Amino acid sequence: MSAISPQLVRELREKTNAGMMDCKRALTEAGGDLSKAEDLLRAKGIASAGKKASRSAKEGTVASYIHLQGKVGVLVEVNCETDFVAKNEKFRELVKDITLHIAAANPTCVSREQVDQSEIEREKAIFRQQVEGKPADMMEKIVEGKVEKFYGTICLLEQPFIKNPDLTIADLVKSKISELGENIVIRRFTRYMVGEGVTNEPAAE
Repeated sequence: MSAISPQLVRELREKTNAGMMDCKRALTEAGGDLSKAEDLLRAKGIASAGKKASRSAKEGTVASYIHLQGKVGVLVEVNCETDFVAKNEKFRELVKDITLHIAAANPTCVSREQVDQSEIEREKAIFRQQVEGKPADMMEKIVEGKVEKFYGTICLLEQPFIKNPDLTIADLVKSKISELGENIVIRRFTRYMVGEGVTNEPAAE
């Protein structure tokens, strides 16, 4: 059969809230049949994380990480539902992995919903120039594909996990939701790099 399209994977993710790779594997196993793939995910208990994801997460932790001998620093807030899980070793390991990932991968936001639309329109304009001369329908498909890749470079949840590129950070979080039985949310983060944004303008006299 033909390769599973990203659009089909995205549709299954929206229906089940399962991870990207879980959806892709289920669709492959189901021969591209969306309903059958959804049943496979439910049978494996993977889709159950979606129900937990609607629950309120007001506990959690704020963690920090200093990298490259003080050249890069990260602060991140990760929330869960109870203080019990917030103190759980597996939750703490997840938070540590997230801080390490942010330090290494340098995302600019948690999710695509936080990306300013003007930034997306600016990128689209650049992408259109890159494929200028192609048929209009083909050009738009290429541009949309490039926009999806752009989201994957700047949005934390959509970036491939540095320790296992087969998983996105969203997949990693959802696996812990299933494992720990509580909703987990990456609320916000800040990444600092020494010298970032500093100009060479002379100091005022």
